[in-house]
Parts: sequence; C-alpha cells; structure tokens
Amino acid sequence: MLTLLALDRQGAEYACYAPNVDQAHVINHLSGEEAPESRNVLVESARIARGNITDLNDFKVSDVDAAIFPGGFGGAKNLCSFAFDGSECSVNDDVGRTVKDMVKAGKPIGALCITPVVMAKLLDGANVTIGDDAATAQAITDMGASHSVATHGEVVVDEKYKLATSPCYMLDATITQIAEGADNTVRAVLAMI
Repeated sequence: MLTLLALDRQGAEYACYAPNVDQAHVINHLSGEEAPESRNVLVESARIARGNITDLNDFKVSDVDAAIFPGGFGGAKNLCSFAFDGSECSVNDDVGRTVKDMVKAGKPIGALCITPVVMAKLLDGANVTIGDDAATAQAITDMGASHSVATHGEVVVDEKYKLATSPCYMLDATITQIAEGADNTVRAVLAMI
C-alpha cells in the first residue's frame, strides 16, 4: 500500500499485476503458524489492489513506463523460491519475463524489501540492497550480483539495469521508515523514466 501511496503522491498512474499461482503456503499472522488451506496469489493481491489488478501473464512492457516490485515475505515465497532455496532459488516464469522485458526495453525497475533477491537472481552483476543482513547479502553475491549496505530510506541505484532498491522491512523499521523507503524508491524510478 505504501508503494501505491508513494506513486499517487508523486503524480504517477499505476496498474497492479500479480502471478496467477497458488501461494507456497498460507500463514496465520496471529500465530505465525502455517494454516491448513491454500490461496491464490492473484486473488490475495486483489485484496490490496481493491480488485483493480491484472494477471501478470497479461503484462505488456509497452503498457508501462516502469515496474516496481513491492516487498513482503511473499516475494521470497511466491515470486521466487528464495525463502526455501536461498541462492539456488527459481523465479516465477511471469516474473522473470517481466523483469527481462523491462530491462530489454530500457525501462526502470524498483524492488523493495526482499524483492531485490529476485533482481539478483535474474540480472547478472546487478547492484542491489536488502539492508544489512549478512546471510541474505551473501546469497545475493552467490547469485552473481553485488550488495550494498543501506539503511532506512536509502536507495541503491544500478544505472546499468535502471534498477532502484531499498531495504524497507528487511530492517527493523517503523511504518514511517518504510514509507520513506517506498517514497524514495518511487522517486528514483520516476527519475529514470
């Protein structure tokens, strides 16, 4: 929501996309335990997008000026398998196609929180940040990317890939600090259009 708010506050129009796949698993966020049910990523994403969302399979790079991958642990479980497989992770086919098409078209990409690991897996030598977590930074290096330490609100920009990343909840953060990271990442992405 903070990424959508940042886009709106900075005068950008946006469209939301999500892969139409089952979630890796469902977590009861009250208990932290896995729930005995299944949910669809697109359907769950529609809750946040208030129903105004499109299947990522229908994404066309010609329809957008930039792409931003908001964070959340689901990014490491559903956009890719990093949460389970670390640097040996795989990336959802539609996510991979989207990122590669954006890079090929020379259009900017933003990635917040844990989603920079997706970029590290797909973009050889990309410079990203997830904050200061040593194990995740090492996994990024193992995937052939480089990691820059960053703190609240800081954005690391990789000029080659037109990629802006910020750590957000990868750090112990307040909602205000997360909003600052989202605002600054959106600002950096819009500046590259």
